Amino acid sequence: MELAYYSDYAVRLVNSEEPGRGKDALTSVDAVRGLFGANQSAARRTTDADVTRFRSVRGRLRSVFEAADGGDETLAVDLLNSLLLEFPVSPQISGHDHRDDDGRPLWHMHLADHPSNATAGYAAIAAMGLAFHLTEYGVDRLGLCEAAPCRNAYLDTSTNRSRRYCSDRCATRANVAAYRARKRLEADRADRDDRGDRAGSKGRTADTAQVTTPAQGR
Repeated sequence: MELAYYSDYAVRLVNSEEPGRGKDALTSVDAVRGLFGANQSAARRTTDADVTRFRSVRGRLRSVFEAADGGDETLAVDLLNSLLLEFPVSPQISGHDHRDDDGRPLWHMHLADHPSNATAGYAAIAAMGLAFHLTEYGVDRLGLCEAAPCRNAYLDTSTNRSRRYCSDRCATRANVAAYRARKRLEADRADRDDRGDRAGSKGRTADTAQVTTPAQGR
């Protein structure tokens, strides 16, 4: 398992809540276990107490993304370092049961956690994965979706650092909203111009009447 994979742990946990929509999917042991994905041995350690603990870690991870998204690199790093200190891991070389075509182990780096509970194990992996992504690609690769009210976290892996949305769905929604806003602005401008033209026409008509009225009196 590559270290970059672990950064997804952080994204999954942060996005289990949508503050702007008042939604929180992290309401049960089963919901917490679902965050572990294929790592079912770790998921089985989850208890009711982990629901509250996971929410606490989630808030701290979101703060990392918020600092990065706001351009405060130092704060993002400080917040992440505090998580790394609190939830340490031990990197190990692992081959598991994967073999290449010649039958040799496919060696890779693996993060071995030694948790006292499921939250500690998950937090250690999520923090280390996010730290790897941050140092490898830059703090500005951590972002929050710009499609209000979404604000889901994402990791920008684009070649030109251009990602602004957490998904294609949000990107489409934001583009449609921007298009409609432009159309409303254009319609408002056209309406103002039309009212201005009508007002100008009335003014010219009044001026003409003032000029011709004396002649009519004679």
